[in-house]
Amino acid sequence: MRVLGIDPGSRITGYGIVEQQGSRLLHVDNGAIFTDRASDFPERLRLIFEGLSRVIVEYRPEAVAVEDVYVSDNVRTALKLGQARGAAIVAAVHAAVPVFEYTASQVKQAVVGQGRAGKEQVQKMVKALLGLPEIAQADASDAVAVAICHLNSYRLRRQAGPAVVASRRASSWRNYTP
Repeated sequence: MRVLGIDPGSRITGYGIVEQQGSRLLHVDNGAIFTDRASDFPERLRLIFEGLSRVIVEYRPEAVAVEDVYVSDNVRTALKLGQARGAAIVAAVHAAVPVFEYTASQVKQAVVGQGRAGKEQVQKMVKALLGLPEIAQADASDAVAVAICHLNSYRLRRQAGPAVVASRRASSWRNYTP
C-alpha cells in the first residue's frame, strides 16, 4: 500500500510518500510546497492544491493521511492552517483518493511510541525507520511520519477485523438517535 502523508501549512506544506511491502516500510519521496511567493492567501491555497494534485498524479497513492489541526492560541493562525488542510484534502478527494486524519499525538505515538515526543525525536525516528541517509526537511519529515502513522493504523485495523469496523460504524454521529 502506498500512502501520501501531508503536513499542511499556509506557508510550507510538507508531503511524504511511504509504501508498505509486507512488513517493510519503504521511503518513496518527500518534499514541500512553498507558498511564500504567492501574492495573497487564496493564491497560496491554489498553490497547495495544485502542488499536491501533481504529487498525487505522479505517485498514485492508495490513501492520503493528513495531520489534523492542532489547538492554537492564535485563532487567525488556526483558521489559516484549517484552510490549508482543506486545500490538501480537496486535492485528494478531487483525485478520488480516500483521506484519513490523525492528530499530532497519534502521529508521535505511532512513530516514536510516545504521544508527547518532540519534533526532533520524530525526525530521528523517521530517518531510522526508513533508513534515510539524512533527516528530511522538517515539514516533509512530519508528512512522512503522518504516512507511517496511517500505515501502522491501517495494519492494526486490518488485524482487528470486522468487529472493530462495526463498532466504529455504530458510534458514528450518523447513527445517533436521541
